[in-house]
Amino acid sequence: MAFLGKLKQGFGTTFGFFADSWAELKKVRWPNRKELTSYTIVVLVTIVLVTIYFWLLDIGISELVGLIV
Repeated sequence: MAFLGKLKQGFGTTFGFFADSWAELKKVRWPNRKELTSYTIVVLVTIVLVTIYFWLLDIGISELVGLIV
């Protein structure tokens, strides 16, 4: 009987967790299409700029190592 009680309590906390999670998701303010598009553009531009920065840094370090060796 104790095992079934613990099992029921475990499922109760699991279902409670999902119920609380669902309630929190209802409070979220989701972005509209215009905001989502602008956020996506910002992320993509940032990725491109960081990629170019590390590419140039890699070329510079490669040249330095080439001069040393």
